[in-house]
Amino acid sequence: MSRLRLALVAAAVAACAPAQWLNYPAPGIPRLANGKPDLSAPVPRAADGKPDLTGVWNGPGPGSYDRNIARDLKPSDIQPWAEALYQQRVSNMGKGAPRANCLPDPFVYYHMVDIARMVQTPQLIVVLYQGTTNSVHRTIFTDGRPLPTDPNPTWMGYSIGHWDGDTLVVETAGFNDRSWLDIEGHPHTEALRITERYHRRDFGHLELEVTIDDPKTFTRPFSLKITKMLMPDTDLLESVCEDDTSVPHMLGGNPAHISAQILAKYAGIYEYSPGRDATVSSDGDLLYLQDGSNPLKLPMVPTSETVFISRTEGNWLEFIPGGSAFVYHTGDTQRRAVRKP
Repeated sequence: MSRLRLALVAAAVAACAPAQWLNYPAPGIPRLANGKPDLSAPVPRAADGKPDLTGVWNGPGPGSYDRNIARDLKPSDIQPWAEALYQQRVSNMGKGAPRANCLPDPFVYYHMVDIARMVQTPQLIVVLYQGTTNSVHRTIFTDGRPLPTDPNPTWMGYSIGHWDGDTLVVETAGFNDRSWLDIEGHPHTEALRITERYHRRDFGHLELEVTIDDPKTFTRPFSLKITKMLMPDTDLLESVCEDDTSVPHMLGGNPAHISAQILAKYAGIYEYSPGRDATVSSDGDLLYLQDGSNPLKLPMVPTSETVFISRTEGNWLEFIPGGSAFVYHTGDTQRRAVRKP
C-alpha cells in the first residue's frame, strides 16, 4: 500500500483515532521562533561524541535510481546476461516482480522512495522501513563483529558498521538473489555487496552514498548519492501486503514483439516546444524516452508498432506512422512532440 493511500486512510479515520502520532510535537527537537523544527540546527551527538542518526528519514522520492539503478552506467558496465534479463523483465511488463507477490524490495530502493526510522544505540543501529509493499527492518551491528563467512542468504543481508570520523560506514553482504535492484528489474546475484556511507550534515539532512559491488552482474562497482530529509513530529505507518483478487490482472506479460528495424525508425530528438526536447533511443526490444536534461531513460514496451507503454506509470507514447512525431499520454494530459531535423 502506498504512502499516499495510507495517508488518505489515516486522514479518513483521524476523527476516531486521535492517538495516531502523525503530527505530534516530539520533545528534543530544536525549533524556530514559530515553533517549526529547525532543520539547519547543529548535528545532535550521542554520548560517545559520534553523530546521532536517530530519527525518521525520508528519501528524495520516486523517478530516479528507483526506476533504473544503472542509470549512470555504460553498456559495458553491465554483464550481458544481466542486461538481457533486465530487458526481458521490462518487455514482460514486470511479470514475476517480487513486489507483485508481496515480497520485499531491496533496502536501496527503500532509501530512495520510502520512510525509515533509525534508532542508534552504542552496540547497534536498527532501521525500520515503512515500505511500499511491506514494513521490513535491518540491524546494523557496530560492536566490532565481522560479517558472517557463510551466511544463510536473506532479503536484507547482514550489516556491520564502523565510524570513519563523523561518517558511519556500513558493509552489507549475504543477500539472496531474488530481489530486483530497481522497479524495472535489474538483477543481482548472491555476490552482491553494498557499502553505505552516512553523513549527517546538520539536524535535518543526511547525506548517503551507496556503492553497489556485484562482479557477477556488473563489471565494476558504482555509487549513487542520496540526500535524506528528517521528518520530525511524525511516525511510521504500518504497511502490510496481502494476496488480492486482482492478482490475475497483475501478472504482466506482453505479446507484442517489434523488429529492431522498426524501433530504430523512432530514434531521434523530438521537440515538445522551443527549448523542451525529448530523446528517443532504442536498445534490443525496447524504446527509451529521456525528457530534457533528466538523465533517466524511461523504458517503453511496445504494445503495437506505434504504441509504447511504461509499465510502472501506465503512461504511453503513440507515434505518428513514420515517426515524424509522437503524443505522450500521461493521465488526462497529452503532449505532442515533433521530430527535429
